[in-house]
Amino acid sequence: MKYSFRRPISLVICLVLACGLAKRCEAGDSQWVEIKSPHFSVVTDIGDKRGREVAMRFEQMRAVFAVLMPKANVNITIPLQIVAFRNTKEFRAFAPLWHGKPTELAGLFQGGEDRSFIMLDMSVEDPYQVVFHEYAHQLMNGNLSRSMDPWFEEGFAEFFSSIEVDSKQARVGKIPDQTYLVLQQNGMMKVADLLQVRHNTSTYNDSGDHRTVFYRQSWMVVHYLYDTQQILKLNAYFDARSKQASVDDALQQAFGMNAAQFDNVLKKYVSGGSYKYFAIPNPPNIVSGSFTVAPLSAADVATITADIHPHSIDYQEKAIAEFQEILKTDPASAAANRGLGYAFLRQKRYNDAKEYFRKASQLDSKDPLVHYYSALMISQDGTFSGESDLSEVIRELETAIALDPSYADAYMLLGFTRMRQGTPEKGVEAMEKAASLRPRDDRYRYNLAQIYMSSGSYDRAKGVLHGLESSSDPVMAARAQQLLQQLQIMSSAQTRAPHMPGTPKDSSDSGPPSLSHSVTIVLPPGHKGPIVEKNLEGTITSVRCGPPPTAHLSMVAESKTWDLLAEDVDDIILTGAKEISCAWTNQKVAAHFVVIGDAEGVLMTLSVK
Repeated sequence: MKYSFRRPISLVICLVLACGLAKRCEAGDSQWVEIKSPHFSVVTDIGDKRGREVAMRFEQMRAVFAVLMPKANVNITIPLQIVAFRNTKEFRAFAPLWHGKPTELAGLFQGGEDRSFIMLDMSVEDPYQVVFHEYAHQLMNGNLSRSMDPWFEEGFAEFFSSIEVDSKQARVGKIPDQTYLVLQQNGMMKVADLLQVRHNTSTYNDSGDHRTVFYRQSWMVVHYLYDTQQILKLNAYFDARSKQASVDDALQQAFGMNAAQFDNVLKKYVSGGSYKYFAIPNPPNIVSGSFTVAPLSAADVATITADIHPHSIDYQEKAIAEFQEILKTDPASAAANRGLGYAFLRQKRYNDAKEYFRKASQLDSKDPLVHYYSALMISQDGTFSGESDLSEVIRELETAIALDPSYADAYMLLGFTRMRQGTPEKGVEAMEKAASLRPRDDRYRYNLAQIYMSSGSYDRAKGVLHGLESSSDPVMAARAQQLLQQLQIMSSAQTRAPHMPGTPKDSSDSGPPSLSHSVTIVLPPGHKGPIVEKNLEGTITSVRCGPPPTAHLSMVAESKTWDLLAEDVDDIILTGAKEISCAWTNQKVAAHFVVIGDAEGVLMTLSVK
């Protein structure tokens, strides 16, 4: 039997299946409907009955997570749209391309900063396993308060992906024969090595047998802990590791055995070939007959499916063309205006994006994303200044939050905007709410530390930053350490500290700028009132690049030489040039920046003449 393993590559995650599994449906028109269950929306053309079954499967999946993680709230922090296609031909129009041709897939999870999509080919035998694996990651992100090591993250997701469901119950935890075969043929990693794999190590990222073993053995470790009712002891293990204990010492404290002893126990468990699995009844009070079903027009379907394309690197231009075609016949479509704005945002065409987000907002859109991105575009626009712009940004963000009280990015941008407005108490409150909604996202905690520093709450900032020192992201850990050093200077000498960006730049991220990419400022101690921003035309006389990703630009304007700091050259909104060049010597520009000293500023946008 041919099998493959799921890997978290970029934004698109897929399961490649043997061609023989596909059962293609007959072509022909079919009515599209939207089925809403208590927690999911399914858009499909497979009919009411099977559409209800899809929604029920996801309700069962959610219930399984609640059993496996009994203290979780089972919420997700990014809106999810499920699209179930009745045949492979329809589904392949959204599949990632390989050498210009759609990849053979059964299920596709496609993530994004604004929303995520799960797409299913309902003509195949089992389209669910891969999306259950990736949705487990989404659920962990929205519910766990700490970052877990890769072995647990992937082991739990593999465990979760094994869900089987029928009309009465869900079963989770069955181990396929292939898992035993992989470990028998390739051998097992030492537990001490397995538990120290990080997201930036070759074992996690390089293709090949070693990574395959890592995934399958991680599954076995999680399975063993559930089977022996020791899963709750993991808290003690991770607590010890966060305090810099060795793997040996942490295992001893949590499980009463060292790594070598754990090796022997795990080998015995695997060689025994027996395991337990959970049988979980269908969620109480949830029956598919209670789900609502509403027909969709051709325009509705076109807009929903077009919205998938800007989230894929392979279909950027196609997305723009699709939305423009929709708007020719229905210019008052708030959803199409929002979708086109997002497609332009993905391409960093900020002026175009701003125009369509504003149109969507003016159409009284009930989509919180419309109002969030409208606010984001105003705040990142080089013309952002004055109380009227601040008020518009705050109004859009408060509308987004009213429509979606769990919208973490909206709270985060509101926090920064309140700081600009000169109301740090409200800024802290909004940022604390954002961080509580995304407890495992280091970017939110890092931005919270910045807000604490800006408001003079040095002790609270220090506590957050010390927690980030052990981040699994080495860039984030290094930035937290750097900001702690600056905090020490601010605390003792009461001097200015240069701004640290809201998140490390991921070179693989081709997506739009999120709030975490926006320029924010650490205010000097005792600062009162709004931040001063300037728009000046001048001449760049020199650029001092480094250390990456920073650059200092010397700009002569109004008979003064300004030192403008670009904290991350990739995050600066730049027009008229592809990148900031270290070789510029007599370059005419228009700069928008925040004043932090007599002739110093933090660069926000730059237009090259």
